[in-house]
Amino acid sequence: MSQKALAKGSTLPPLEKGKLRLYSMRFCPYAQRTRLVLEHKNIPYETINVNLKEKPDWFLEKNPLGLVPIVEHDDKIVYESAVCDDYLDELFKTNPLTPADVYRKARERILADGFHKVTTPFYKVLRSKGQDKELLEEFYKALDRYEKDLTEPFFGGNNLSMLDYHLWPWFERLGIMARITGQALPKDRFPCLSAWMDRMYEQPAVRKTVFSDDMHGAFLSSFATGTPDYDVGLDANL
Repeated sequence: MSQKALAKGSTLPPLEKGKLRLYSMRFCPYAQRTRLVLEHKNIPYETINVNLKEKPDWFLEKNPLGLVPIVEHDDKIVYESAVCDDYLDELFKTNPLTPADVYRKARERILADGFHKVTTPFYKVLRSKGQDKELLEEFYKALDRYEKDLTEPFFGGNNLSMLDYHLWPWFERLGIMARITGQALPKDRFPCLSAWMDRMYEQPAVRKTVFSDDMHGAFLSSFATGTPDYDVGLDANL
């Protein structure tokens, strides 16, 4: 199936019975969360990428909010990344990502729910093109909490957990932030997060879903013009 984003006026490809389908956008960090979970758990699936600027009617019928990801499976539809990921983790028991320990599960939920305090300044820094150093410091201060909480190889302990995958997409994009600001994540301030990033890049699910800084940069450049190129990097003849 083509990776190109389907836009308004397109025809929805039929879904084969029993097959799981992910509605996604290649550069959406929230959809990437769900792709990471699918890959980690080795769940067979197909992907329909969507043009979020010119959304197809059939897409809005599946999610009136008009957002990705959406998971469709056996006539069942769920959306919102955290909901999709919990649904997949409970439905498919292999390689579980939700901690069995109730306290660890609660702590991870707290960190996940508070991560908007990281993503909000992250996007502000990008929009300021790195000119506002106070915004960059606001971003670093939000990350301090996660540096402090990361006392083991992963947020899940010695093994990956859902929280690792829920945070990862924004850390993958730190490379493009560094290009814009001229400053990489300070390893002396964030030694644990820096080591965690190195470990995350080694994970098979991350390797299967990662985009290079060049690809992220190309998409962000097109997004800034008001005409996002959802198919950046794809063969125009496919």
